[in-house]
Amino acid sequence: MPKLRNLIDIFLQPGEYFVADADYQLRTMLGSCVSITLWHPATRLGAMSHFLLPTRGASKPRQALDARYGDEALVLMLQDLQRLGVPSAHCQAKIFGGGNMFPGKLRAGALNVGQRNGEAALALLQEHGIDVVSESLFGMGHRQIIFDLSNGDVWSHQVRPIGQDTGDKGDLL
Repeated sequence: MPKLRNLIDIFLQPGEYFVADADYQLRTMLGSCVSITLWHPATRLGAMSHFLLPTRGASKPRQALDARYGDEALVLMLQDLQRLGVPSAHCQAKIFGGGNMFPGKLRAGALNVGQRNGEAALALLQEHGIDVVSESLFGMGHRQIIFDLSNGDVWSHQVRPIGQDTGDKGDLL
């Protein structure tokens, strides 16, 4: 997917998040991971995460917040946006990812990590009172994501495993 206009281009690795203004575009590539984008139309400020798991779990001692976990990544994004004067309730959320990277390899009745990540993202945003205006979750394969903070558009292109491709050219969400 091409770079949009003359925006500063940031690529998020797994476990990262970024908060920025309208001068930026944020990109990532998601398999079973999930990305939450938050955008505030009036200020054109936004944030994007790339998390690997829904939560750290009770067995791990909590130290600093860690964006590898969905619940903590959302808190980090909301804290940074709040410091910039953006109330979370006025943000628009879009969610992407949660793909099944290994179709046919899942035990019967087991919930795959992508499914857990996507469901967690939906629940987390609901808990924080943030409206989800669009989502592209689940399915097979990985997604390429570009978030244009100048206008809130998010481009998503899902690439299915070999033999599963439907010719999808990408969607603006």
